[in-house]
Amino acid sequence: LMSLPESKNMKILIIESYSQAETYRDFAIPYPTYFHPSSDDEVFQWQNKLRKMKKLFLFSFAGAPRPNNEDSIRSQIINQCLDSGIKCKFLNCASGENKCDNPTYVIEIFQRSKFCLQPSGDSSTRRSTFDSILAGCIPVFFDSRSAYEQYIWHLPKNYSKYSVFIPEDEIKDGKVNIGETLSRISEEEVAEMREEIVKLIPRIIYANPMSRLETLEDAFDVAIEGALDRVEKIRLEMEGGKSTKF
Repeated sequence: LMSLPESKNMKILIIESYSQAETYRDFAIPYPTYFHPSSDDEVFQWQNKLRKMKKLFLFSFAGAPRPNNEDSIRSQIINQCLDSGIKCKFLNCASGENKCDNPTYVIEIFQRSKFCLQPSGDSSTRRSTFDSILAGCIPVFFDSRSAYEQYIWHLPKNYSKYSVFIPEDEIKDGKVNIGETLSRISEEEVAEMREEIVKLIPRIIYANPMSRLETLEDAFDVAIEGALDRVEKIRLEMEGGKSTKF
């Protein structure tokens, strides 16, 4: 569809972008989470609850291994989690009793974790990234395409404010111990990142379509504003006689 001449001026909102930054045609927007508030108060109450939540685990991972994918680091991540004992909580999405399908169970684990590991899965991005933000858990990325090159409207450009990055090659080569790396982050830094995560929540959730948030902008609002700003920028460039790639 996007390669057709008739589609060259289209801008597409999608959960994972495949465009290069210089020639955006498709724009990544957050995956839908389990929380669709009907009022600002519901969002504020959720944020306040997260600020008071006691963390039981240093980090956690919810997912399944990818034994048929040679490039996947999930097996190494799972092994490191299991070797970390009580510091890490592993939710095995490949087990017979798949608790990953239970939103209450998943969110509760993320709420109780300081950091949530977000390795690539079937593609670079994961819905789990937004589940972790919703739960006040700091995401840990291993591939810049998982978030930093994707959600240009919804997430801060300074990714160190809300996340941790560990290059996946260092995991593959056994050069990094995840637990030790995360343990070296000071409590003050963790508190600052957690607060940044909590503040991000309105921008990554989709409010109940039967209602409307009053003072907050949700993911839909942010996406539409981004698209309109893009149109306005192109219009001004055209009026200025500049050659613009659509």
